[in-house]
Amino acid sequence: MAVIQKYGKSSSPDLVCHKENHPSDKIAAAGSYKKRTETSAYWPRPLARVWTVVLLLGTCLLYCARVAMPICAVSLAEKFSWSKKESGMVLSSFFWGYCFTQVFGGYVSDRVGGEKVLLLAATAWGSLTAFTPILAHLCSQPIFSMTLSRFLMGLLQGVHYPSLASLCSQKVVESERGFLMSTVSSGSYLGTLVIGGAGSVMLELYGWESVFYISGILAVLWAYCMWKFMLKGEGPIITLESLGSGGAQSKLSKRHWLRLLKQPAVCAVIITHLCSASTFFTLLSWLPTFFRDTFPDSKGWIFNVIPWLVAIPSSLFSGCLSDHLISQGYDITSVRKLMQFFSMGVCSVFTLLLCGHTTFPWAVAFVSTTMGLSTFSHSGVSLNVQDLAPSCAGALFGVMNTCGAFSGVLLVYFSGYLIEATGSWATMFALITAVNLLGLCTFMGFAEARRVDIDTSKDRHPNIHI
Repeated sequence: MAVIQKYGKSSSPDLVCHKENHPSDKIAAAGSYKKRTETSAYWPRPLARVWTVVLLLGTCLLYCARVAMPICAVSLAEKFSWSKKESGMVLSSFFWGYCFTQVFGGYVSDRVGGEKVLLLAATAWGSLTAFTPILAHLCSQPIFSMTLSRFLMGLLQGVHYPSLASLCSQKVVESERGFLMSTVSSGSYLGTLVIGGAGSVMLELYGWESVFYISGILAVLWAYCMWKFMLKGEGPIITLESLGSGGAQSKLSKRHWLRLLKQPAVCAVIITHLCSASTFFTLLSWLPTFFRDTFPDSKGWIFNVIPWLVAIPSSLFSGCLSDHLISQGYDITSVRKLMQFFSMGVCSVFTLLLCGHTTFPWAVAFVSTTMGLSTFSHSGVSLNVQDLAPSCAGALFGVMNTCGAFSGVLLVYFSGYLIEATGSWATMFALITAVNLLGLCTFMGFAEARRVDIDTSKDRHPNIHI
């Protein structure tokens, strides 16, 4: 009788005995043990908050180093007599390098831990940033050394966001991932603001070299502090054995990767992120020119600063909102779709308003609202990849980011062609709206929040392939 009360499902001892020895129970028990083990690996909330601040500062410094070259581009062109074509070659070389290490960075992070990859990468790109002026002065052809340094910078910084995605999926509980990712992602806007303000002052007072020296040294100091205080001095050594063992993370074979990429939900996050990233890159690239052409007497600092000031609190709000809704019991898939609806649907309304004739204050308001709402994707598609495949979230996010970077380059170029061919900025804004709506419809139709990196075809109980 005691045995029957323990299971509480049947009064038949034979049935109870049969259940105790059923192989599926062993699988279920193993899955339960694995779940408890994974849960114990999560950061406690106080530690997660500390890591959130640390990663926010790291992302801020990442963008300080990234934007140092665009800020100093005019001074460098004057000093080394670069043409517009040569300046463009130096600036664009970053994005070519940025595309190539996304998947690799995510894959390594899934196997050895995202914190190790972030630490090593930050040390490398911080050092490279600090040495950039020295490379420019030592080389007889600065155009080549600067192009190479920017390409290497792209390679080293390309691992950052996939590593964040992997780290978040491994260390943060599901109901708190929105706050961490949205807060950390807001560091990109904060870094753009900081280097835009402080960098401009340093450029005017101390020369272009100071911008690279300061941003590079600060990045190395951040990496040292993370190693000393957060990792407690543990050696961030990545060996071939650690890559081969993969720790506790699932190692999906090529066959299972193909199965994963055939899932409609996975294809949906890739397409949606592709659309979201390419429209963001297009707005980022062309909005300053739009304001200069449409409102030639306007103050540049207004339209270069206000949208980013709006984006920071908007990103934080979206993360808090998504976590609150999930903690209140709302379906995770519905929350992800709601965030993406604001990011691509409501955002498109304000983008379309830019197609008509507006005054300068209204144009700034529409652009600021557009950029603010676009940050809701940090709690939408960017987190959905961790819902779908936590065992390989870094690598899968790398695939998404690579597609987004390549499509962004193409859409930026095609938008310029449209503007020149039609003589109207409305065509670019209409194109952005169409791409956004394509991504939104795909996400609304096929997005899910259940795990798809597990195979349930052979068994009633899911098996994780390791």
